[in-house]
Amino acid sequence: MMAAVQAFLRDFHFLRPWWLLALPMLWALVVWLARQRSQQGNASSFIDADLLPALRLDTTQADGAGTPGLRPWPWLALAWTLAVLALAGPSWQHDTTAAYHAPAAWVLVMDLSPSMASADLAPNRVTRARYLVDDMLGAARDARVGMVAFSDEPYTVAPLTQDVATVRSLMPVLAPDLMPSPGDHLAPALEQAKQLLTASGSRDKRIVVLTDGFDDPAAALRSAAALKQQGITLSVVGVGTAGGAPLRNADGSFAQDAQGQPQMARLSTELLQQLASAGGGQYVDSAQPAALLADLQSATPRPGEAVAEQGQSVARWRDAGAYILPAVLLLAALLARRRWL
Repeated sequence: MMAAVQAFLRDFHFLRPWWLLALPMLWALVVWLARQRSQQGNASSFIDADLLPALRLDTTQADGAGTPGLRPWPWLALAWTLAVLALAGPSWQHDTTAAYHAPAAWVLVMDLSPSMASADLAPNRVTRARYLVDDMLGAARDARVGMVAFSDEPYTVAPLTQDVATVRSLMPVLAPDLMPSPGDHLAPALEQAKQLLTASGSRDKRIVVLTDGFDDPAAALRSAAALKQQGITLSVVGVGTAGGAPLRNADGSFAQDAQGQPQMARLSTELLQQLASAGGGQYVDSAQPAALLADLQSATPRPGEAVAEQGQSVARWRDAGAYILPAVLLLAALLARRRWL
């Protein structure tokens, strides 16, 4: 018994404690009303006693028996106190419910190789890619979104989350000079994205690659085909132009080929289309992303489509305020019955 009492005292709290601030004001109002009615009761000093019952200013019962009636103010204060306690949400027990997650999960794979600094798209390719990512985040609704950036190696920028504001906050710093070493290997990034999606347990799993090309086409195409077989759709956004722009070195100078000519960073449209086809998705140009955005929006979950997490549950405090309401209603009925309200 003592253990139960100690557990109750340890766990008891109010879910909405700010409502308790209303108690002093309500009690002060009850005292003020009681004093006002008491002052009205003193009207017998200047009003004929025969008129008082008709004016209902006396404190006797309505049947005229002359028996002093019960004062309503303690009962009114009790009713208001109980109502405030119910609103404050007393709680000392937990309810356990199943945890749910949205059925859609996306991983955005962003190319941060040196060629993404090219300025054939204003202001440059990587900035344009960030704009596209922002549009995709706006289409996410309840889908969980993660991000992987790659150059020679992949890096998880954000794990799968429904907090797209956090993902947005990470976008401004993403640039090729952020990566520790240059490179353009897509296959490892696809493998890392697959690991994020596999752990998500979502039904609708998608990868969107934003790139201007990559230097491991054979491995990347094999990875895309493997993703398709595992139920993961791979779509590609080409960032750049066919004409391209001169490729710059890390020190800002223009890169040159074996003949001493400026090395151009051109969009590998045909290769990117092959990648999207192998992954079962679609290829779109960065200038016309509407088709891909519409496809992503059509795949995002609607209300009520959440999926239960296996073996996961969420504990929440039970609101016991509803148990106080019957007492409040009984007191209100008593006060109304005696015409005190």
